[in-house]
Amino acid sequence: MKRMSFLFAALTLSGSVLAADTPATPDAWAAKMMDPTQNGSAFKDPAVFQQWLNAMMNPATQMAMMQQGMDPNTALRMLSGMMNPAVMPNYMQFTDPAVAMKWLAASMDPRFITALLSQGINPSTYLNMMQAPLSPQMLNLGAQMLNPALYGKWLTAPMSPAALNTMTAPMNPNTYMGWMGTGMNPGTYGPWGQMLNQPNGQAGALPVDPAVLMRMLQMPQFPVAPQYAR
Repeated sequence: MKRMSFLFAALTLSGSVLAADTPATPDAWAAKMMDPTQNGSAFKDPAVFQQWLNAMMNPATQMAMMQQGMDPNTALRMLSGMMNPAVMPNYMQFTDPAVAMKWLAASMDPRFITALLSQGINPSTYLNMMQAPLSPQMLNLGAQMLNPALYGKWLTAPMSPAALNTMTAPMNPNTYMGWMGTGMNPGTYGPWGQMLNQPNGQAGALPVDPAVLMRMLQMPQFPVAPQYAR
């Protein structure tokens, strides 16, 4: 019981710490969710996921994503972001056992479950969805689709300096050096990266710390029944 109380306290503390990184506007939420180097953050912590779900149930956030999706610069940022070495730690951190423990604690926390249910049964959420098609922001999106200047931006986007930089990134050796450096950085893999750290003060040490490996491979010892004992 004390262990579960500790998990609940850790969940609350992590939510308060990560709240500082939480976007404050629908445009900021849309930009973060469309960034390949950051869009995994909402699923690494239940407290942030709750805020992300609340933002995604807001029609203003969805319209902000539509607005940014019609901008060719957004597509270029997403394409260049997928070639950014920061994508690797963004998704490799899901292998951190602490992430699984946070979700395990949240699944047994009535406060978290109640918060999700309250968002799903909130009548104002569905009322906002019903009124969204008549909002000025949605009407503005529809008008932009009829604007020839929008299609002119997409036609000229491949010749922009940002597009040329993105297309030449695969030919830049620094791109592959960045990926190689990120892949060899133990911090990319969270606690699993400790296996890649060499013991300090040992010349010619093994690339894998045997002490860390043995701790990870330790299995609980169960008593053997007398009829199977030899």
